[in-house]
Amino acid sequence: MAAHSRPRIAVMTSGGDAQGMNAALRAVVRTALSSGADVFAIYEGYKGMVSGGDYIRKMEWGDVGGILQRGGTVIGTARSLEFRERGGRLQAARNLIEHEIDKLVVIGGDGSLTGANLFRQEWNSLLAELVETGIVEKAMAERHPALSMVGMVGSIDNDMFGTDMTIGADTALHRITEALDAIASTAASHQRTFVVEVMGRNCGYLALMSAIAGGADWVLIPEMPPEKEHWEQQMCDVLEGGRKAGRRDSIVIVAEGARDWSGNPITVEHVQRVLEERLGEDTRVTILGHVQRGGAPSAFDRTMSTQLGHAAVRTLLDDAPSEEPLLIGIHENRVTKTPLMHCVEQTHAVADAIQQHDYERAMDLRGSSFRDTFRILRTLTRVLPHPPRPGQRRLRLAILHGGGPAPGMNTVVRVAVRLGIDQGHLVFGVRNGFQGLMDGDMIEMDWMSVSGWATMGGAELGVSRKVPTNQDLDTIAQRLAEYQIDGLMMIGGWSGYQSTYRLHSMRLCYPALDIPIICLPATINNNLPGSELSIGADTALNSIVLAVDKIKQSAVASRRCFVVEVMGRECGYLALMGGLATGAERVYLPEHGIRLSTLQSDLENLIQGFRSGKRLGLLIRNERANALYTSSFICALLEEEGGNLFDVRQSVLGHIQQGGDPTPFDRILATRLAARGLEFLIEKAGSRVSESAFVGLRSGKVQFFDLGRLPEMIDEKHRRPREQWWLNFVPIAQLMAHPDRP
Repeated sequence: MAAHSRPRIAVMTSGGDAQGMNAALRAVVRTALSSGADVFAIYEGYKGMVSGGDYIRKMEWGDVGGILQRGGTVIGTARSLEFRERGGRLQAARNLIEHEIDKLVVIGGDGSLTGANLFRQEWNSLLAELVETGIVEKAMAERHPALSMVGMVGSIDNDMFGTDMTIGADTALHRITEALDAIASTAASHQRTFVVEVMGRNCGYLALMSAIAGGADWVLIPEMPPEKEHWEQQMCDVLEGGRKAGRRDSIVIVAEGARDWSGNPITVEHVQRVLEERLGEDTRVTILGHVQRGGAPSAFDRTMSTQLGHAAVRTLLDDAPSEEPLLIGIHENRVTKTPLMHCVEQTHAVADAIQQHDYERAMDLRGSSFRDTFRILRTLTRVLPHPPRPGQRRLRLAILHGGGPAPGMNTVVRVAVRLGIDQGHLVFGVRNGFQGLMDGDMIEMDWMSVSGWATMGGAELGVSRKVPTNQDLDTIAQRLAEYQIDGLMMIGGWSGYQSTYRLHSMRLCYPALDIPIICLPATINNNLPGSELSIGADTALNSIVLAVDKIKQSAVASRRCFVVEVMGRECGYLALMGGLATGAERVYLPEHGIRLSTLQSDLENLIQGFRSGKRLGLLIRNERANALYTSSFICALLEEEGGNLFDVRQSVLGHIQQGGDPTPFDRILATRLAARGLEFLIEKAGSRVSESAFVGLRSGKVQFFDLGRLPEMIDEKHRRPREQWWLNFVPIAQLMAHPDRP
């Protein structure tokens, strides 16, 4: 058999399915083809690798079209007892070598990845046996002396070391929080208690994060059991206290692997029985089960899986062969490569710590963010706050919004209010932003005034785009002095940052303005400095993805091209990431503008595609990509030149992008930033230091920046940060859309 000059890569999915696997598969196939490699899909996981034949199929560009939004895995996954035996692995090696495949991408859990590593280690001996028995020619074996392998973790549990998020975990959180939001409304109607079981055998990630996102009252996770003694009574006291304080519903979340300090399982049935017997509560059990695995992947899972799939292929083709397989993951918002077996060992270490009842070690292995979230949740679920300490100086802190509404603003206020009150301070809510501050429209918040705000979209305190003028500062200073405000938290967007910077820069002229100020980024445009992600942007992106998925279904049925216009002002984040998550063929960004030559090229590609049997065209345009080449203009151009080949429709998504309940990601981000922002405010105000800052998530970590640095970090003309990390994804989006796209 003649040797193939092109590299050959195989990709497979194995173990439990996870939303986003199809996005990873699509990225692997298209990146490989664009890089000049042949790519094969192994259907039905290791079963297909052992069976060979039609289970190993060569893939072309169009074979992975239309799968980005599908849940599960289109190439299937199945258990294989044969692969666990050497004879099965020998047959698998024969099947791969017959296709001259010596590069493998495995998408699965730790068991699947461990099996792939064993296969890689045995490769030489397996080929030697095949040569010795005359099944494989010696020359063929010599051309493929090693099996290169990379892995990606497909697991909704988010239980693998080496990556901050596993494929499917974000979507599973969506399913859980959607269920919790629905359960909360029916529970409140009947004053019921619900006990909800979520997945997580040795990992409490889904339980903990859904408790934060869903505003639950109690959570039980494997890594940190409840108190050694009388935990049932403590749980009952908290839930009963909540009812007395005015709550109409109670929700307890139980990870399927939850246990007590002795290692005994804690089941939802046991929790239900305790609540019914001790509180006389009408208690219902909901086991979410496999709905957590199902459905279309979230925007995050689509974009992350695409990045990982692209990086996996580039690693196999570009990097020098590694002595050990690598795990392609994401850490601090960047793609990382970590030795696979080190990740497996660390993952097993958590399970071992839990088995040995060493729960402190288990929490340490999960990381500081996990522990901090658990600590915050314990405060948020208290019946009432701790009373102020005797002789404590009680700070007077004010919270307001600046700019337009963003989903997650209410979550920030709830967390800041409760954490502030729990530490003995007074927290005031300012209605309607800086205009409300000028009007003195301010109320003192109490523990229950933010009940239910964790899950609510919009902004209950109200918003205003008012940017105070120099003449307004005197009024604002009077109001702050009148209420004796010691510190100010602003949650909002561009105009909110402008306003707080104006207050900060004039603090020497007005003593009342000489107080610490903290700015938290909350805008769907994601156009603020100091934070790679703003509160609300993920919700807006998912709204776009949901709408475009429906548009694509409509378009494919009638040979149609859609031009979809999204928000973002002068920042193209929503447009680019929306295009990456929906498979758009072209994305028009304000950062790059639109040229006539670009439109002509896009038109030619569409005409060629529809003539070849294409049924759907999708272009996404930022609302300010070009003042002349509007969405209407582009539609008219395509309609005229497309003739009878395809229809053209325009869809301006508008303010649906600002609406809706916040996604789990935005609720969790809001909680993290609120907690850290409040810590900053209390520390500075308590020390009478008038330092001010804006806070954000950067490289996966919460970071603070001096408010005085705002002008140097922004592009004032275009109202966006000077550094925009997400522009690095432009080449990937172009590659995924078209193999020859410049």
